[in-house]
Amino acid sequence: MVFVADAIPGERVLARVTEARKKSFARASAIRVIDASEDRRPHIWPEASIDRDPDDRAGGAEFGHIALERQRALKAEVLVDSLRRFGGLDDDAISAATGGTGVVVEAAPGDDETNGLGWRTRMRLHVDEESGRVGPYAARSRRVILVEALPLGNEQIGHLAPLDEQMPDLETVDLIAPSADDPRMLLGYPGERARAGENDRVRESVGGREFLVRAGGFWQVHREAPYVLFEAVRDAVTDLIDADRFDGSASNLDLYGGAGLLAAAVAEAAGPSLKITTVEADSGATDDAAENLAELVGALAVTSRVDRYLADLTRAAAPVRQRLRRATVVLDPPRSGAGGEVCAQLGELQPRNLIYVACDPVALARDTKTLGSLGYELTTLRAFDLFPHTHHLEALAVFTR
Repeated sequence: MVFVADAIPGERVLARVTEARKKSFARASAIRVIDASEDRRPHIWPEASIDRDPDDRAGGAEFGHIALERQRALKAEVLVDSLRRFGGLDDDAISAATGGTGVVVEAAPGDDETNGLGWRTRMRLHVDEESGRVGPYAARSRRVILVEALPLGNEQIGHLAPLDEQMPDLETVDLIAPSADDPRMLLGYPGERARAGENDRVRESVGGREFLVRAGGFWQVHREAPYVLFEAVRDAVTDLIDADRFDGSASNLDLYGGAGLLAAAVAEAAGPSLKITTVEADSGATDDAAENLAELVGALAVTSRVDRYLADLTRAAAPVRQRLRRATVVLDPPRSGAGGEVCAQLGELQPRNLIYVACDPVALARDTKTLGSLGYELTTLRAFDLFPHTHHLEALAVFTR
């Protein structure tokens, strides 16, 4: 099997093999289109175009040659295929979880009007060792590509980017454009783990609510993603309330909780009497979450690795475990997913509902299979196009037992 970059399923292209180290597959890059798809478009980023040598194409916009509607259809196909192959779900189960519509990758507000451009509020650039110029890496490479513009960055990112400057003393330049604060650069120096300015607090506005976040901490990069996911989690909790499946007084959890965005979404649906603990390994993010959730009397922010926190709960006294069995758990793990250990711990604790936010379809599918073996059923599935012109997508899955 050969995976061909810069092509579209159904096209005939001339391609150059770029990696053949695996016995089961190879990688290649299209260098000329013979029979083009009707969904092929001029690449949104000239420096990533098929007209350039594959080694000289900027990375980070690998779907930029595909019409937006087809991009979303391809992402839906990947999610469905992952749930079938790795999640053990059949078409009936997927259909039921999507309300009979099948998987539809929903556009973020404003993206259709802008052709999916100008959405990134955070972006990392790298410094070329020879020239000192700043740019993105080439696809699947650590080679810096010099570019004239950053079409996926929002207007503030575009103004801030030092693309014409020489910065030879630096290794990385992170561009940050908070929704309710001044844009800034975080500078990474060789040999230094911390970036200058990464612990500064910036303000983000989500649906009229303000969040404090470390400039170098995790925050969704699409300008609309925080509110899209806030709404999706809030609506999922509302559905559980309507179905009499939600208990605000139980020991509800927000795992991998970051600065408290999704815990706040749960609270908006459940009301100010909600009891919820948000768990995050990064102490700076935990401090932010504590402040962002300060108005909730029943909110607690804990600094801990999720697996260690859950391990302690599995050894807790019977009354604590009983409150957990009535609970709803929100989890937003990294791209690798929650994984077998965390899923097994959740299976042992037996919370009533799980609301799982995922940024990798294969990881979600594998965890879906594990959770299914532990007595959880996928009841709701939504998908969101929060990374236009890339292969990434975000999904929300609700599991009940």
